[in-house]
Parts: sequence; structure tokens; C-alpha cells
Amino acid sequence: MRFAIIWSSLLLIMASCNSGNEQETFDFTTQYEKSGGKETATYEEVITFYENLAEAYTTVAVYEMGKTDSGEPLHLVTFNPNRSFESEFYNREDKNVLLINNGIHPGESDGIDASMMLIRDLAEGKIPSPQQTVIAVIPVYNIGGALNRNATSRTNQNGPEEYGFRGNARNYDLNRDFIKADTKNARSFAKLFHIVKPDLFIDNHVSNGADYQYTLTHLFTQHNKLGGRLGKYLQEQFIPQLEDSLRQKNWDITPYVNVFNRTPETGFSQFLDSPRYSTGYAALFNSLGMMVETHMLKPYEKRVEGTYELMKSFIAIAEKDSELINTLRKTKNIEFNAGTMYPIQWKIDSTRTSTLSFKGYEATMEPSQITNASRLKYHRDRPFEKDVTYYNYFIPSKEITIPSHYIVPKGYWNVIDQLERNGIDGRRFRKDTTLLVQVYRIKNYETYSRPYEGHYPHYNTEVEMFEEEVTFKAGDVLIPTDQRGGRFLMETLEPEAPDSFFNWNYFDTRLQQKEGFSPYVWEDIALQFLEDNPAVKTEFEAKMASEPDFARNWYSQLDWIHKQSPYYEEAHLRYPIVRVGG
Repeated sequence: MRFAIIWSSLLLIMASCNSGNEQETFDFTTQYEKSGGKETATYEEVITFYENLAEAYTTVAVYEMGKTDSGEPLHLVTFNPNRSFESEFYNREDKNVLLINNGIHPGESDGIDASMMLIRDLAEGKIPSPQQTVIAVIPVYNIGGALNRNATSRTNQNGPEEYGFRGNARNYDLNRDFIKADTKNARSFAKLFHIVKPDLFIDNHVSNGADYQYTLTHLFTQHNKLGGRLGKYLQEQFIPQLEDSLRQKNWDITPYVNVFNRTPETGFSQFLDSPRYSTGYAALFNSLGMMVETHMLKPYEKRVEGTYELMKSFIAIAEKDSELINTLRKTKNIEFNAGTMYPIQWKIDSTRTSTLSFKGYEATMEPSQITNASRLKYHRDRPFEKDVTYYNYFIPSKEITIPSHYIVPKGYWNVIDQLERNGIDGRRFRKDTTLLVQVYRIKNYETYSRPYEGHYPHYNTEVEMFEEEVTFKAGDVLIPTDQRGGRFLMETLEPEAPDSFFNWNYFDTRLQQKEGFSPYVWEDIALQFLEDNPAVKTEFEAKMASEPDFARNWYSQLDWIHKQSPYYEEAHLRYPIVRVGG
């Protein structure tokens, strides 16, 4: 079977022109502008704005791209002088696509308003129209959160007057859902992403954390993790160009200040965007990703204006380097070959650092007037600029050898659905087939004691691998790693990867032993088993002699013997997805 994404339900909801009919005159002044920078548009106002824009300008189109948990459709808006869906996403020739996501946390609404003005100004010719880059915008990703409007839930934030809520219609944080995909939002996003196939990606946010002078910070995909020439280009060319462009427009920007309840002067590390996050997910398909993080305490008007200017600078670089970006991404797609090493875990490389000329505020620890402890207090009347150590190099802490294929049993339809949704190619066995494969057994794992985004995720997972001949059933799925989604496969199907399907509880039934023994029955069978298997008996006696706790626990002794015997079930702790080759 070959998976394919079929969008027969894709709907172009607004014609680009009225086919000769008299056009209605629309007011394209946003609510943000009407309010003098104090308010953000409601969800209904956002969608109406884009529908009207598409009605007035042939360069703008609006599409419905699947449902969200709210029941409302996920919309996609495009700006493209060559107006047809096919020319945008299927027959792109040498054009790149920039995907901009807004409202993943609807209280962080800066990008919603900035993107409305950006697409309008492009359509009206107020700013230069990109010729090599199609602009695709998700107006509001978390629609349920946007409809849950309030004025108080963003405790740390300075405006707008009202805004949406962080949780979606089922109270999920969508910026943790790109791999586990518990929500319709994430599932529709995946299908959208693999139709659009963005070369570049922006996700607009507002930060929490330290206080400092900057309105704008950037959180790019970690360059070592992106890897190769593409990662080097991002680190050494794209980021410096963006910072310089904004500096020339008097918009200072710094890397995302990755600290909590402490000052940044002692240094901080780059945020490692694992695949659960939007830019980490985009990186699995070699998209150059960036989160915009405006500073929560700056006035809303400044934050929206800064986001607008940042996106303009980003587009200009994407235009200038369009051919290079296109070439680097094509090269990156063939870098990971079966038999080579692939890093699935990372750690900070403390031997390599960068130095930031950082503009902050002096801070002190002072007695709290509420608690019995000291509290952190920033002093905005004491600005400073000083060198700060920035830990922005990472090295692999765990690597795997890339297999040529994975095999997914047909019974794991939830995994197969996820692979299909993410554009993965595979084929089903037509008949039962026996192969020599690599099998994992779960050796160790830990589990969070408190719920996290609808799960109790595992971590510190360890596996042991052995080779075995396995007979696969007709309908089981053979997945090659040599494809566009190869990185997605390794990050999700390798149990030790932090955001693997295993760690997100997809295979917890394998962790529970389904069959056991009654001690009074097993006692006699176990005795005979030891007599028939002297090597096991010798190992048992040695364990009894060397482990006092084991020697005092009669049930552990019987259980150990049971696990060495043919009576112990094969499925317990055996990871069901296997590797071929590599």
C-alpha cells in the first residue's frame, strides 16, 4: 500500500474576483488599527477580513483545510500573484513557500493582527510583492481558544484589552501536540503542512520570562539539530541577516531569553525545540523554522509593529536567498542514508559558546511583602548593555544507526494513521513474509507522576536490541526511511527519542504483563523447568547467592524463573515496530 494525502474536501471558499461583476467596497482597516493599537480582532472579524480581501484582490485566496476541535475549519490564506491552488502547492517550479502560523496561543495575538496588515499591504501594493516566495498564513490556529475570549488570563502581559485563551476547545496546549496529535487541530495542521510543504516557517508568539529592553526575540530551530549545510546556513547567514535588517530599522532583536525567575546576565542556553513544538516539527521536514517571541511587558502596539517589521525582513531574506534555500533543502533530504548515524538525543556543548551584547535591566533580590522569601525585582530605570554568554551549540548524546525500513504491524492502526497523515510512504505486505529483523525490548523507562497535556509521558527510556526472524502478516506495513519524512520516522519510531510515539504512551499496553501465574501451580512446573534447564538453574542459584533482597523474596524468585521460561508472554516489553537493515 502506498499512503497518499487526498484532499477531495479541500475548499476554496472565496473566489478571487467577481468575474466582471461590480466589486463591493470593503474597509480593510483592522480592529487593531481602529483602536489605536489597543485591541485585537475577534476570530469572526479575522475570517471576515480575509474573505473580503480575497473577494477584492486576485492575489489573495482563502482555503478551508480540515476541522478543529472547536468544530470550526482551519483556514489557510495565501498571497500569490499566480492565483491557482495547483501553481501554489503542486507546480511550484522554483518558488519557495513561507508558512506563517498565528494564534497557537490566542492570548498571544500579536501575529494575528500583524499578519492581517501584512497580507493587506501586499495585496494593495504598499510593500514589495515577493516574486519567488508564496506567502501562506494560518489566520488563527487555536480557534477554540480564540473564541474563549477574556481580559485576565495573561497575567504577565501588557495588552491587548481582550484576547483568547491558551488552551484549545478541549484545553490542550497545541504547541505540545505536533507529534502526539491528540487534537483535530494538529491532525488538520499535519495535512495542511504536507500539502503546502513549506520551505520556511514562522510561528508568532509572546514570551514569558525575564525583563529586558528588547521588544523582539527570535527562537530559531537549533542549528546543530537541523544539521548539515542547511543548519550552517541558518546559523551563519539567515539569522545574522535578519538581526542586521531589523537593527537598520531600529528594531533590536536578541535570541529568546531562556530563563525562568532569574536574571540572564549569568548566561542562558538556546531553547532546544524538540518535535512536539511547531518549529521542531517543521525541522523534521527540513523547513527553516522560527518562533517570534515578542516581550510580554512591552505595549501591544509596539509588539504588533515589531512582528510586522520582522516578517517583512524575513520575507526579504527568503526572496534574496530563494535559490540557495531551495538547493540546500533538496540536498538535506538526501543526507540521512541507511547505515549512517542519526542523533536522537542532544545536550549542550559547554566547550563552545557565543557572546551576546545584551540589553537588559539591573535586578535585585528583595524581601517579599507577601511571602517569607525574597523576590526578584527588575529596575527599568537602570538599563545596561553587557556581554552575556550564550550556549547555542549542542552535541548528540544518543545516536542510532538508520535502518533501511521500519515495519509496523497492521494492528497499530493509530500509528499507521499518524504516518499517513504526515505524508509518509509505505506499502503493505501482500502475503505472510518472514524476515531477519532488529527487535527492541524496553529495558528501562521512567514515567511522569503528574499529567502533562493529556498524558503521563515516559522519559529516560532505554532499549536493548536483538536480531530475530519474524513472520509478518499480510497487511503489515513496510516503511522505507529513504523519503522526505525520514527524520519524522526516526524521531517517532525510535523509542529512545524524547518525542517518540513510545514516550507519548502509544505502546503502554506492551508495558503491562497480561498473563501471570498462580504460585502454587507454578511452583511444581518451575521445579521441573529448572531440572530440565541446568544453565538457568545455575544462573538462578548464583542470583540467590549474590542478591540478598532477591533471596528473601519468594515471589520475585518464582517470577524470575517464569520470565526465563516459555510460559512468559512474548509481547511484554517487546516493542512491536521492528527495524530492517542499517
